[in-house]
This record gives sequence, C-alpha cells and structure tokens, in this order.
Amino acid sequence: MKGWITLTAVELGLVVLGLVAAVLSWRNGIQTTTFAAMGEAPEFVATRYVAPWLVLATVLFAIAGVLAIDAVTRVVRRRQSR
Repeated sequence: MKGWITLTAVELGLVVLGLVAAVLSWRNGIQTTTFAAMGEAPEFVATRYVAPWLVLATVLFAIAGVLAIDAVTRVVRRRQSR
C-alpha cells in the first residue's frame, strides 16, 4: 500500500537530480573566451556552443519532465480513487 509513496518520492528525487544535472550540462555547453585588446582591435568575447553538452542537458530536462508528470499523475489518481 505504501509502495506508491516510495515510488513517487524516488521519482521526485530523480526529477531534482535530473534538473541539477541538466543545469550543469548546460553551463558546460556554453563556453566564453575573452580576447584582450591588441593595438587598434577592441576587446571582444567569443562564445562557443558545445553541442554534446547541450544535447545532454536537453535529454536530461526531458526525462525529468516525464518523471515529474508521472509522479503528479500517480498522486492525482491515488487521490481520486479514495
């Protein structure tokens, strides 16, 4: 009877871990480099996007979303069955 509570808690924990991992992956996927001014050329910042990190962040976010939807659905169905 209490198995659904444990499963829902585990799913919500995985949602939090997935979102944290997605944020960390996203931050690794965007790299900036500052180039100092040389002569008449002004200082500028170049941004490099690393596709594998950004794809990983997107996949982790999608998985966390599916787990969150499943956890909410599980709780709503449990409440409606009472």
